Amino acid sequence: MIWINFLHFYQPVNVDASIIKEATEKSYLRIIRALEEHADIKFTVNINGSLLIRWEELGYQDLISRIGKLIEEGKIDLTGTACYHPLLPLIPKKEVYRQIQENEELLKKHFGKNFKPRGFFLPEMAYSHNISKIVKKAGYEWLILDEMAWNGKLAEADTEKVYKDRNSGIKIVLRSRAVSKEYVPNAINKLINIKGEEEKIISATDGELYGLRYIDHTAEFEKLLKNSKLKTMTVSEFIDSQKEFLDISPAPHSWETTEKEFSQGQPFNLWQEKTNTIHKKIWKLLGLAYETIEENEKDLNYWWARWHLVRGMASCTFWWASARDFRSFSSLSWSPDEIERGINELIRAVRTLDGENTRDAKIKAEKLYVEIEKMVWQKHWVYYWKKT
Repeated sequence: MIWINFLHFYQPVNVDASIIKEATEKSYLRIIRALEEHADIKFTVNINGSLLIRWEELGYQDLISRIGKLIEEGKIDLTGTACYHPLLPLIPKKEVYRQIQENEELLKKHFGKNFKPRGFFLPEMAYSHNISKIVKKAGYEWLILDEMAWNGKLAEADTEKVYKDRNSGIKIVLRSRAVSKEYVPNAINKLINIKGEEEKIISATDGELYGLRYIDHTAEFEKLLKNSKLKTMTVSEFIDSQKEFLDISPAPHSWETTEKEFSQGQPFNLWQEKTNTIHKKIWKLLGLAYETIEENEKDLNYWWARWHLVRGMASCTFWWASARDFRSFSSLSWSPDEIERGINELIRAVRTLDGENTRDAKIKAEKLYVEIEKMVWQKHWVYYWKKT
């Protein structure tokens, strides 16, 4: 069996240091160590610039150097992405370019001035036609998407083929959602004895699955890597091995979009649900903050305003307000503290501006901020009391 494993390393840039350290010690280091110890194993990995910023700050330079060596050896196929993990289809085009560029600058800083990944990871695998075109224009060769990209249905796509996006010309690889929704080493171990030798399994998950979210008491991950029946390929190698590419025209979706959401034309409900009034208010605050900052590029504190803005723009701000129940490896996607972490950055972005002409925008932003705070905590305590 050939396993093509994509791993997403990401933590919000403004998260507590203890959370980054826990994810790094339990998951990221485990994966890097496994690659170092197994000569024939190779993975495709995305590391958001936001995490590289914090690793450098927290003294993980040795880990960054080890990753650089694995890249040089061809054992890690590193991708590009948007630096602070925003949901790209829902933010301004100008900001998409900015975050791609900033991420590239951080990769070059740590992995060489000429370093340029071939592949690109869309945060949350959130695809749209326009974003596909931007990524292609930015010089990337391929995307990895959820199998739903094929026709909006699960378990129908042929994930052993490589596709070509009619909208942009970029190549596309599709992950198996069923395999990716399990603890992947367990899923591969189940399949390895019943699949043919040349059959390929493509998984794509958060890196934190390997230790932080799932405690692998019997080291199934490490055992799997020693299995003589297993071969691994990077996504780039998989694409290079194909002689033809099937045309495909994906509709907007993410790696969490349900078939019902897809059919209803609501692919990003986890981050922008029509009936979620908290989502609506946060997007309104973000829009106000972004517009105000863009109108004041010459403001003395413009740089600091953007510093806060991009942190509040992360998809996490909205994900934690969705209140969806993820029963595998995660809890209810509801956290007032995490919502506050995001909206605090957005309001600080507006507050930071120095010009007198921002007064009206600041008053509007403060009102929105207070409304969101009230709605969040009212919902939280109503939910809490219902549960108890």
